[in-house]
Amino acid sequence: MITDILNDARQKMNQASEHARGEFSTVRTGRANPQILNRVTVEYYGTPTPLQQLATIAVPEPRLMVVQPYDQSSLGEIEKAIGSADLGLNPSNDGSVIRIAFPPLSEERRADLVKVVRNMAEDARVAVRNIRRTAKHDIEAMEGEVSNDDIRRGETDLQELTDSAIAEVDELLAQKESELKEV
Repeated sequence: MITDILNDARQKMNQASEHARGEFSTVRTGRANPQILNRVTVEYYGTPTPLQQLATIAVPEPRLMVVQPYDQSSLGEIEKAIGSADLGLNPSNDGSVIRIAFPPLSEERRADLVKVVRNMAEDARVAVRNIRRTAKHDIEAMEGEVSNDDIRRGETDLQELTDSAIAEVDELLAQKESELKEV
């Protein structure tokens, strides 16, 4: 029973760190990254549609991204959606594709993005701690059904899981911070 609780907690903690990884990938660094456009939705025939379903996104150079729509009539809507997505990018439309140049980040903008990434990491840590609290409560509720030694072992294992999940989030944060500080 305790192993089931621990396995469930492990799975949820892994999901929390994967979510943090996904969140980090949407933060713009100095180089082009197609995942930055994951959150962009385009009004396509009156329906909000994710950009990935409407276009091919390529990165031919480190500071240039090219978005080629499957349907040329959606070019203007895609350009408008990218421009209004608050990514700090200015798309340019040449009639068949949209080019997005990634200007170098200023030092002030880098510092702001580091703060944003740190807040994302703290949210992930809080999620991991909440998972730990719930699992610990479930383990403690088993008192009387299993021995106290098993409960203590389960709590120790749960703490090790928590520590490793938080260490993984911290490692992801350190990688993203070094990416942001890279000129």
